[in-house]
Amino acid sequence: MTDEIPAIRTGALAHSYQRNFWERKRLALDGLNLIVERGEIYGFLGANGAGKTTTIKILVGLQTQTAGTAEIFGIPVADGECRRRIGFMPENPYFYEYLTARESLDFYGALCDLPAAERRRRNDELLGFVGLSQAADTRLKEFSKGMRQRLGIAQAIVHRPPLVILDEPMSGLDPVGRRQVRQAILDLHAGGATIFFSSHILSDIEMICHRAALIDKGKLLASGTLEELLDTRELEIEVGGTGLDAERSASVAARAKRSLRRNGETLLSFDNWDAAYFAADMFREHGRLTLLRTVKESLEDYFMRSTGRIVAETRTGGE
Repeated sequence: MTDEIPAIRTGALAHSYQRNFWERKRLALDGLNLIVERGEIYGFLGANGAGKTTTIKILVGLQTQTAGTAEIFGIPVADGECRRRIGFMPENPYFYEYLTARESLDFYGALCDLPAAERRRRNDELLGFVGLSQAADTRLKEFSKGMRQRLGIAQAIVHRPPLVILDEPMSGLDPVGRRQVRQAILDLHAGGATIFFSSHILSDIEMICHRAALIDKGKLLASGTLEELLDTRELEIEVGGTGLDAERSASVAARAKRSLRRNGETLLSFDNWDAAYFAADMFREHGRLTLLRTVKESLEDYFMRSTGRIVAETRTGGE
């Protein structure tokens, strides 16, 4: 923590809504207290419907909270000055299909009052930054989902904002697209921007974030570095090997929490070292030991422990 004014601060932030006149109000956010320091990549973690998008809409001025405060660099989000300091990409960015990538960025640059000469320089710079130089004059109707996401990042930073907010930037992408977007986020951070992005894809947050927050049913459950959030104890010991006869295989499997046979290799999980060493010695003496490692809590384990939910990486629904 520093003495600097944080990039994002919310205090007891709450938002309720009604779907129709006869329905009771529902609480989308319930007293959210959040601090995002300058210069960090901050992951906002939660299942679909947890309140992530509602929080982001309030931060970027698309929605008004019903209680509490929200500030960007110390400025209340209701102040229009905040918009100059934020770059925003929604979960499903919308573009004019018959514009090219270059024309689209020129349009957004004009909205940000950039002079024409600066827009031309900036457009080439941004297209190179997100790896779309070769597609600069391709109409957006021909873009893949991953290309659209990268163009979405480019339009979000056309005015060089110090804070970039991304709503589910990896949602619905294949592994190649996710890797490209992750790299764009890392490059943005290397250029000095603060990055705040929401996701239910746990591995992406685990890979690139300095800190993360877990939200569930509109409430902040925890926040901190991954080291602070995760249980660092050894949860299991994994042993793998080949070549045991049926009797010895049955003996080691009887001591394991789980056992799996795959492609001729036996994989076993243990919750104590005595049983794990027994299996490892058996493989060394009577077969071949291929694996011996400890397993610690992952972000997915933490999420399940904290909320009782399972978040599938393939889900792409909104909130």
